[in-house]
Amino acid sequence: MSMDRKVPEIRFKGFSEEWVGSNLGGLIDIRSAARVHKEQWTEAGIPFFRTSDVVSIYKGQENTKAYISKEVYHGLSEKIGKVTKNDLLITGGGSIGIPYLVPNDNPLYFKDADLLWLKNNEKFNGYFLYTFFFSEPFKKHIKSISHTGTIAHYTIEQAKATPINTCCDEEQTQIGNYFQKLDVLINQHQQKHDKLSNIKKSMLEKMFPKKDESIPEVRFKGFSEDWMCVRLGEICEFMKGQSLSWKDIDDAGKEPCILYGHLYTTYGMSINKILYLTNNDNASIPRSRHGDVLIPGSDTTPTGIARAACLELDNVLLGGDINILRPVKNINGKFLSYCINANKKELIKLIKGTSVKHLVNSDLAGISLKTPAKTEEQIMIGKYFQKLDLQINQHQQQITKLNNIKQACLNKMFV
Repeated sequence: MSMDRKVPEIRFKGFSEEWVGSNLGGLIDIRSAARVHKEQWTEAGIPFFRTSDVVSIYKGQENTKAYISKEVYHGLSEKIGKVTKNDLLITGGGSIGIPYLVPNDNPLYFKDADLLWLKNNEKFNGYFLYTFFFSEPFKKHIKSISHTGTIAHYTIEQAKATPINTCCDEEQTQIGNYFQKLDVLINQHQQKHDKLSNIKKSMLEKMFPKKDESIPEVRFKGFSEDWMCVRLGEICEFMKGQSLSWKDIDDAGKEPCILYGHLYTTYGMSINKILYLTNNDNASIPRSRHGDVLIPGSDTTPTGIARAACLELDNVLLGGDINILRPVKNINGKFLSYCINANKKELIKLIKGTSVKHLVNSDLAGISLKTPAKTEEQIMIGKYFQKLDLQINQHQQQITKLNNIKQACLNKMFV
């Protein structure tokens, strides 16, 4: 943005006029609701929004719904009016300044003091105004007025005094449409990501035998034999990674290596990143063999340790705090990693420590698992879950990419 003119750093072609500065209260009606007592809440009827509902929608989470009767709704709406399409509800307590754009004219009421009501009346493009509440100018303003107590508040008077720079209706529409398309794409990838994650979770429960059973609930055609019960110590050799120095890590290095902090992607069980070492004089540092299974040796949470990944690369140096399980006796490493993940409760039982949790190879060796006798079945199971992980990670990468684009545009397309 120019230091002298109110214009955004990035804007659509055809617009060059300076944006106009004002306060929200001078452009739009900002209200609250009439009081609804908790004994008036019902289990069905007209949706009754609270801060928790808006925050849950923003985070894409479920929330226990509240309702009021049609009679109460109509009585209150006659006094203060109705919430309609393109109005905004803004959180006024706790997590302040989070918007909810009303998508239609269906009956809706909300809790006074919890939420502020911006009665749009088509004065703004709804999505432009909604997106403003995520923009850098608004975030800076809300930070400047937030109270230092345990619970922050955003009041009607503060909302009315909130500075906002606006552009013509046509430019608002283009900006609103652009961010709406971004949000739709993000939500589509998130829904696909969540669906695949749920499928994976379900199949981890169904494609491995339950505690007192010898065959899984779901398996590939052509296999009917009972699974065998084995201990990890019977089917794996165990090693421990050794410390590697960050000062020797360089993209120009020739020795591929994995450090503990780069074991996993955020959502999958894949190896996250291969680094390169410029200098290695320590011949005792273990090198990977295709099919090795890697498990963290420590973390701050049990779930941070209780996860396994198969490394499908040879001759990679393995850094410190990594437990290395090398499968033997016709055990497929990819299958074994998912078998361990399906039995993570057994790993959690072995974790020790308070602030920092630890898991050692000697304890891992005693874990009992069930495996198919035929390597072919193991390979098919491993490939099935690997394909799921690949799809999950692809959607997560797109979500991250689109969110980065959105954040950059939020910083540069508002004044």
